[in-house]
Amino acid sequence: MPQNPALAQSDYQVRLEWGADGLARLAPAHVVVIVQTLGLTAHALEACENGARLDVSVDDDPAAALVRSASAAGAHVVIGGLRNAAAVAAHVLDVQRSRGERTSISVIAAGHHDDVDAAAPRFAVDDLLGAGAVVAALGDLGIDHASPDAAVAGEGYRALAGAVRHLLTASGTGRMLADDGAREAVLDAAARDAASVVPVLEDGVLRAA
Repeated sequence: MPQNPALAQSDYQVRLEWGADGLARLAPAHVVVIVQTLGLTAHALEACENGARLDVSVDDDPAAALVRSASAAGAHVVIGGLRNAAAVAAHVLDVQRSRGERTSISVIAAGHHDDVDAAAPRFAVDDLLGAGAVVAALGDLGIDHASPDAAVAGEGYRALAGAVRHLLTASGTGRMLADDGAREAVLDAAARDAASVVPVLEDGVLRAA
């Protein structure tokens, strides 16, 4: 249940929050889109694009735990970000059509736990951009009744879309990955709509929808 009705964003179809605490603050949603641009999203897309699956049923990573929490609340859980924003939006539209009624969507930016003992995730601009790309793509398909939080992320992405490669490589997460020799992975994650697959949670496993 939301911790405070004023923070639940329940008046809006498209909502946005951060991490596990943010997920708990929101009203229950039919669909939850988890975004961790340079983490879980990248790993899930790589697996699905290669015909594999990603098991998150026992993973102790906070992002995997976030996926499980969203599923436990009864949501249809998908993984999204910059690389598959349009595909995610199209998938959500299909879910709405199959339900035959307006479908609520919570976009959850996972952030990063650089310290495993951290109580809350670190704000990550890469996840804000990924979440904003998903919100913008939903809006392009007419799913545009967005909360202020989601609207700011979506319009922020639109305004900065041309600078995404620079912003990701210059971000704290991007620089840390580059220092570890993974700069190409950061550049790959910045490629808007380069991926057409949508990782969906089913029986504890992320697979291509």
